[in-house]
Amino acid sequence: MIYKIHTKQSLPISKKEAWEFLSDPNNLKEITPNSMKFEVLSGADKKMYAGQIIEYFVSPLLGIKMKWVTEITHVIQDEYFVDEQRFGPYTFWHHKHFIKEIPGGIEMEDIVHYKLPFGFLGKLAHAVFVKSELQKIFTFRREKLNQLFGEIK
Repeated sequence: MIYKIHTKQSLPISKKEAWEFLSDPNNLKEITPNSMKFEVLSGADKKMYAGQIIEYFVSPLLGIKMKWVTEITHVIQDEYFVDEQRFGPYTFWHHKHFIKEIPGGIEMEDIVHYKLPFGFLGKLAHAVFVKSELQKIFTFRREKLNQLFGEIK
């Protein structure tokens, strides 16, 4: 089964400022919970481009450290980018990031499609803890971005 996460957030910043922050893989650590022990290993030394490979260490469960490799597959400057997992905990991970101007700032939209391995056990894991852990990560991200940039009221 393929699952979906869809979030939107408005921030009182310019499109350029949003793009500069959100498209820099080095900023991902700042908007990821410390419990994930997120660490960029390689690939974040250049501005984002299609074909870019970025390697991370992450500890998504019980402190178990694993490597996550993503490829940036699509980039339209100041508009959107797509990252896809090449190696990591999911069978499939496709994450679209959109930025659009709205009155008073920007709207940031994330759409993630993902699939877990292990068939029935993966479905069970999703129901028991994966879904809630992903929700916590996106909630943390929302709160951190509001701390950094403020909120549109």
